[in-house]
Amino acid sequence: MALEHSGEILKTQILVAGAGSTGVAAALAFARSGLKVTLAGRFPPPLPGRTVALFEASLRFLDAIGALTKVKQKACPIEAIRMIDDTGQLLPTPDLLLKASEIDLPALGLNVSNDELVEILLGLAREREAFDLVEADIVDYVFDGAGAVAVLADGRRIEADFVVAADGRQSRARAVAGIDTKEWTYPQVALTMLLSHKEPHDNISTEFHTRSGPFTLVPLQGREGAPHRSSLVWLMSVADASRRLSKPREELEFELEDRSRGKFGAIKIEGGIGQFRMGGMRVSTHATGRVALVGETCHVFPPIGAQGLNLSLRDVADLEDCLASVDFANPRELAHALARYDRHRRADVGFRTLGVDLLNRSLIIPQLPVDLLRGAGFVIMTALGPLRRAVIREGVSPHLLLPRLMREKAPREGGARRRRFA
Repeated sequence: MALEHSGEILKTQILVAGAGSTGVAAALAFARSGLKVTLAGRFPPPLPGRTVALFEASLRFLDAIGALTKVKQKACPIEAIRMIDDTGQLLPTPDLLLKASEIDLPALGLNVSNDELVEILLGLAREREAFDLVEADIVDYVFDGAGAVAVLADGRRIEADFVVAADGRQSRARAVAGIDTKEWTYPQVALTMLLSHKEPHDNISTEFHTRSGPFTLVPLQGREGAPHRSSLVWLMSVADASRRLSKPREELEFELEDRSRGKFGAIKIEGGIGQFRMGGMRVSTHATGRVALVGETCHVFPPIGAQGLNLSLRDVADLEDCLASVDFANPRELAHALARYDRHRRADVGFRTLGVDLLNRSLIIPQLPVDLLRGAGFVIMTALGPLRRAVIREGVSPHLLLPRLMREKAPREGGARRRRFA
């Protein structure tokens, strides 16, 4: 339910800051447990070429909040991931194929447009009137032992028991809370685009590992006149990105066909081309006082292995789990719950960040020992079924104890936690 502009002070239990996919998912997750939730922020503009691959644990989360059926209608299943070494290294490396059938799943996950996912989640929230929606920027916060106050750009104030910060890399909530960040950059830019192509993708995500980074085509749902479609994430140097963006569209399409080794036949680019600079970020803590961080507010890394939104949704589900039945009026109880959340996220985020960073750097560093180690990893996983299956399981449903919203059977909506505000 949208709140009209007024000079009033708005009161809520949970304030979710940030109206992207992670923020809307967080608001739905906390609202389903009976809490009074307010989502504040501006909706992000359309993101050209951006899709999200959602794996098994994330699909359980979407099922728990009631969004999975609608997401499936817009998504394409990913039944396997094929990794192809295209670095031109001295010793050839076999292709690595990771199939859902090896771990008894019909698919590893689903690929859907980021814009369509946000639209589905917002539509669900409006249909249920699940939470209050304030379409305004938050310009400042005041945190104290008893709660938090968010100051809006139009002068309104929101008083909350707790803040879930999903407001991205430049988070104001994180800055006011005094949480430090460690940031780094890579000499790469990612181009994103939606493609139609002549040959079928067979529901297989294909990653070409090149010297500039991955060139990844992820299957998309077909549509009338374009039965075979994929989304592309293509990492390259800043200079190459500038050169390719200045090319005539037809020339770029021919280059895409060559880069994909002709496996997809003739390729056409649909709509605009997105771009963003590659970098990484970690935080000193994931929660403190009256605020917890989720999504890109607390972790950023290259789009390798489609871990981004999956990790963000685990943040949300883990935080909801840790805060279950917590009395916000009891600072000691709250501090204990947030310490637990920080331990969980530090382990999960740290492991993923290290793995993605090592793989990305191993591609862009043209040194024989590094190539040999990466190639050996592919050979070992190709040869050893148990190891390969363990890697697949870790990618789609982590070995760490999953929060309730990501287990196979989530509790029914509206459990006996706390009543909503009148």
